[in-house]
Amino acid sequence: MTGRLVLAGTPIGDLGDASARLARVLGEADVVAAEDTRRLRRLTTELGIVVQGRVLSFFEGNERERTPELVAALLEGQTVVVVTDAGMPSVSDPGYRLVAAAIEAEIHVTAVPGPSAVLTALALSGLPVDRFTFEGFLPRKPGERTKRLRELAKEPRTMVFFEAPHRLAASLENMAEAFGADRRTAVCRELTKTYEEVKRGTAAELAEWAVDGVRGEITVVVAGADPSARELGPDELAAEVAADEEAGTPRKEAISDVAKRFGVPKRTVYDAVLAARHPGK
Repeated sequence: MTGRLVLAGTPIGDLGDASARLARVLGEADVVAAEDTRRLRRLTTELGIVVQGRVLSFFEGNERERTPELVAALLEGQTVVVVTDAGMPSVSDPGYRLVAAAIEAEIHVTAVPGPSAVLTALALSGLPVDRFTFEGFLPRKPGERTKRLRELAKEPRTMVFFEAPHRLAASLENMAEAFGADRRTAVCRELTKTYEEVKRGTAAELAEWAVDGVRGEITVVVAGADPSARELGPDELAAEVAADEEAGTPRKEAISDVAKRFGVPKRTVYDAVLAARHPGK
């Protein structure tokens, strides 16, 4: 008999959100793989949980090396529970590699559902929730971040992002540039905690609000593109290609990316770039 891999969701703020099942599986586990063993200790102490099994660190830096060890424990019949600092393991957190390896080894994988910053922010944003996409953290480098947002400019679904407080103002400013200054946006800060705050407005308004600094854990929700929005003209298409080139993308690739992004033929974008570089011809 093989063991069982359990992905256990933990509170994103208020410890009162921890379920009775979470307490039970942590107490019964043979191995608890924790993103931060100190935070796990604080959680179990606050909740009065006694962990009987081994506690191992399992974070981004050692996930690849630790996975074979955990799979071996599972093949021996042990129950391995994975917990991250907050929320659901593998969602922008460690866990994916272990899940994939366990499935390949035909080990049973299950979950203890718990709080989710993604779904909580989406529900509180006031934006459409029928269809959405989770984009995780944007690239740290400004050029790469701008390119990624331009690729999402015509995404019709509501978008959810994680962002670091010190990059929030810059990211919101980039969103206003890529999506339009009036794109509806919500910044959700410190969800379920004492100082929870949801700030709603346009991308430009929130970029200005964030300039003075925002603290805490941040989730940003952005409305999708209006499908009835007008098509870009030649000058605008050429400007999009130029912006991608400035971010380090070769021209040929930039033309292809812009064509995909705005749903127009590559030849149309190429002609726009040619006309911009040789006006009057």
